[in-house]
Amino acid sequence: MKDITSKPETLRTATAQAVLRAPPQHIRLLRERRTDKGDALEAARVAGILAAKRTWELIPLCHPLPLAGGGIDFEFGDDHVTVVASLRLVGATGVEMEALTAASIAALTLYDMLKPHAGTELAVGDVRLREKTGGKSQYRRRVRHPAQARVIVLSDSVAAGNARDKSGARARARLVESGFDVPEALVLPDEPQQLEPALAHAAGEAELVLTVGGTGISPRDRTVETVRRLLDRELPGIAETARAYGQRRMPYAMLSRAVAGVIGDALVVTVPGSASGVDEYLDALMPGIVHALDMIRGGGHAHGHH
Repeated sequence: MKDITSKPETLRTATAQAVLRAPPQHIRLLRERRTDKGDALEAARVAGILAAKRTWELIPLCHPLPLAGGGIDFEFGDDHVTVVASLRLVGATGVEMEALTAASIAALTLYDMLKPHAGTELAVGDVRLREKTGGKSQYRRRVRHPAQARVIVLSDSVAAGNARDKSGARARARLVESGFDVPEALVLPDEPQQLEPALAHAAGEAELVLTVGGTGISPRDRTVETVRRLLDRELPGIAETARAYGQRRMPYAMLSRAVAGVIGDALVVTVPGSASGVDEYLDALMPGIVHALDMIRGGGHAHGHH
C-alpha cells in the first residue's frame, strides 16, 4: 500500500460512470421502476454507495477513506442507462477508485434486476472516470516557468565546520524537484547582522528564499525576528499551515516560530533546521508557494482558489 502520510489533505472529488445496454423495452422497465424484483434504480443506488464505502476491502491496495458525500444518478437513453457515481472527501488520496467501483456495482445491480426480463441481451461497459479534482492534479507542486530560489542555512555548528549541512542540501534538492534553479546553500552562523544583508541580497536575486534553521526557542534562534523586520508584507497563513500540518505528525511542531512574507518581489519562508522539518514544511507548503509566486508575478487568482 502506498504511503500517503506526507501528502497534505485537500478537498477531492471524483465522478465515474458505467453503462448498461439493453433493449428499449427493458430500459423502459427500469425507468418506470417495474422490474419483477422491485425498484431497480433505488436498489442500484444503495448498492453503489455501499460499494464505495467498501472499495478498500475489494481492491487490495486501496486505502480506507472517510467519504464525506456523494450519490448515484442515472442518465437514460433509448437502449442504455448510464450510471453516474459522484463522491467527495477531504483527504490525502483521491476517491477515483471508489467512484469507479460504485458505478460498476450499481450497473451490475441493474443487470441483476433486469436479467429475468432480458437474459443475455444485457451488457455492462464503458466504465471510466469522467472527472476528478483535488490533490496534485489540481494544485501544482512545480513552477510553470523557470524560477530562481535561494537557500540560507543558519547554524553555528555547520558554519564553524563542526557539522555537515544536511538540511540546506535537502531544501535545495526539494526545490530543484519543483523546477527551481538553486545554487548551493549559503551557510551562516546564527547572527542577525550576517543574515540581514544576505537575505536582502538573496531577495533581490530570486523569487523564493528559504531560510533553514533558527525558528525554535533556544537562545540562539533569532532568524524569525531578523526576517520579520525585513518583510514588506507578512503572510501568516503560510506558517500556520506548516505548523498545523506538522502538529498532526509530531507533538513539537507547535514550538516553531516560523514566519513568511514578501520582501520586494521575493517570497521568503523560514523553515526548521532539521531535514525532516524541511520535508514536512515543503510537503505542506509547496502548492501554496507555487501559487503565491504566480500571484506575485501578476497572475491573479486561479479558478477555484481563495
